[in-house]
Amino acid sequence: MAHSAEAAADLFEIKVVGKSGQISLGKRYAGKTLRLERRRDGTMVLTVVAVVPESQLWTTVEPHRSRIQRGLAWAAEHEPRETNLESLLKRRPRRSPSGRGRRG
Repeated sequence: MAHSAEAAADLFEIKVVGKSGQISLGKRYAGKTLRLERRRDGTMVLTVVAVVPESQLWTTVEPHRSRIQRGLAWAAEHEPRETNLESLLKRRPRRSPSGRGRRG
């Protein structure tokens, strides 16, 4: 069975570019960030994208990405409970006095 471009698309709409060079995509896309891909054949493809701040790019690469995913999966499977701060402080490794301050 041959697939045409029309069969591959979910929906076609005709939009008219106004005098100011703009088109309206409707309220569904209000506030969204889109990537415009202009192809050599004159077609354009708009894709909804999420932009990651440069300071948070580290969360998208390994090993951080997998560790974050494991943490989220664990959190989804475990009910939240109050932390016993006394117990937590007792388990904390103690710092030696020489470990404080500047290293030099």
